[in-house]
Amino acid sequence: MKLITAIVKPFKLDDVREALASIGIQRMAVTEVIGFDICCSHAYVSDYIPRIKIEVVTSDEGWITPLQQ
Repeated sequence: MKLITAIVKPFKLDDVREALASIGIQRMAVTEVIGFDICCSHAYVSDYIPRIKIEVVTSDEGWITPLQQ
């Protein structure tokens, strides 16, 4: 089994869901999370930023790594 975790901006959730559906993944866990970012170019720390955490579990048989393609 493989656990794939991604943290994305909230407005990207539909795009990710559609991309996963197009490759046959129909189930995923979605959690609202917050985090903060340090912007090096401006040397400041931003406030907490809302994000979406997506978790998908796949079987080993259905998993193809880029090196196996």
